[in-house]
Amino acid sequence: MFKINFNEPIHIHFIGIGGISMSGLAEILLKENFTVSGSDRSSSTMTDHLIQCGAKVTIGQRAENITNDIDLVVYTAAIHPDNEEFQAVVEKKIPMMTRACLLGQMMKNYKTPIAVSGTHGKTTTTSMISEVLMKAELDPTISVGGILDSIGGNIRVGNSPVFITEACEYTNSFLEFFPTISVILNVEEDHMDFFHNIEEIRTSFHEFAKKLPDNGLLVVNGDMEGLGDITNNLPCRIKTFGLEKPCNYTASNIQYNLLGNGSYDLVIDGTPSFHVELSVPGAHNILNSLSAIAVALELKIPSDKIQAGLLAFGGTKRRFEYKGKVNDITIIDDYAHHPTEIKATLTSAKNYPHHELWCVFQPHTYTRTKAFLHDFADALSYADHILLLDIYAAREKNTGEVSSNDILRILKEEYHADVYYESDFTKAEQFLLSHCQKEDLLITMGAGNVVEIGENILKNN
Repeated sequence: MFKINFNEPIHIHFIGIGGISMSGLAEILLKENFTVSGSDRSSSTMTDHLIQCGAKVTIGQRAENITNDIDLVVYTAAIHPDNEEFQAVVEKKIPMMTRACLLGQMMKNYKTPIAVSGTHGKTTTTSMISEVLMKAELDPTISVGGILDSIGGNIRVGNSPVFITEACEYTNSFLEFFPTISVILNVEEDHMDFFHNIEEIRTSFHEFAKKLPDNGLLVVNGDMEGLGDITNNLPCRIKTFGLEKPCNYTASNIQYNLLGNGSYDLVIDGTPSFHVELSVPGAHNILNSLSAIAVALELKIPSDKIQAGLLAFGGTKRRFEYKGKVNDITIIDDYAHHPTEIKATLTSAKNYPHHELWCVFQPHTYTRTKAFLHDFADALSYADHILLLDIYAAREKNTGEVSSNDILRILKEEYHADVYYESDFTKAEQFLLSHCQKEDLLITMGAGNVVEIGENILKNN
């Protein structure tokens, strides 16, 4: 297998360089004096930024982009063998590797690589840990799957042995990683276009945990079902966090302020420790913060730096992100696209000041929608009013087996919900402006382009 060595920079070409993860890895390599080129189907703020950093970026994926001076080509799961550049790489016999494999190779160049995994909460928890690391002046290199204001994007290149990144289970990509500290936030059914059942998913997370060295640390949610399937026969050290069962790290005296942000007293192995205040809402973020604390204490970070870092974290883009107000209606945007995430967000919103709660939901992928139809309906029922948009296809094609109207039908028949459907964004915006009342809370929700609805309402009114 091709080996990446920061002491021997080479020319690496990225097919699909504009993606948030690919662009981040490209930026790290640029700052490590690698020559970076790449292509994407369209220009974006990500590609513009990479050009400013020194990358050669071509819009349009064509065979001529693959030049003879390229030493390695990196591609994502979205790139198929019929791609012109992919075919040219094969013909020229240039070494290739996936994005996940590259990230795993890069981790080997750091003494303390940290990987944050789980069905939900990866971006938030990675960001929480990052804030703590920066408050402790550990100068980490950070790769996060969202935009974190404190680092001005999704990448920070440090000058220390500490590297932190998200680790996604889709297509088992995190099995390419080599962390010394791993976090497993939760394990639930998702990505059912790849996995067949929850047992297969748990097996994947078990294999991920087995990647840790004997002296490594696994920080894992002690409340979740099937914990033993993941932790059984692991050689590494294990620390648990949770709120329901006995765990190494838990919380007492939990309270929420007027914005729904939590605070609590940390309890470690049954002994009360320091007080924690968060600037993000919901019980799920208390769990996320407990895992972040476990990592921070493993790195011997003082409690005052941990407290300061967690308090400083006000969320990443598209995670319960305040967008603005119009006609005294508060607009929030959230990336939630799995039933558990939706329920957590809408439950958190109950503690946020508002009259009635509107949720504009855009389902993400046909396979996920089909697999969780009733779960989506149940989670969305936590809102007072629901507006459904068409399914965002992402990497999939519409086979006609499922639609947003299937969720609408269940919500009406089983939950008697006040639910509507609209396929056109402009009409959806007009509908919301005519139906939302003063002091209502409007959340645009989903992993697609639903965010544009709230942004357009604010821009045009």
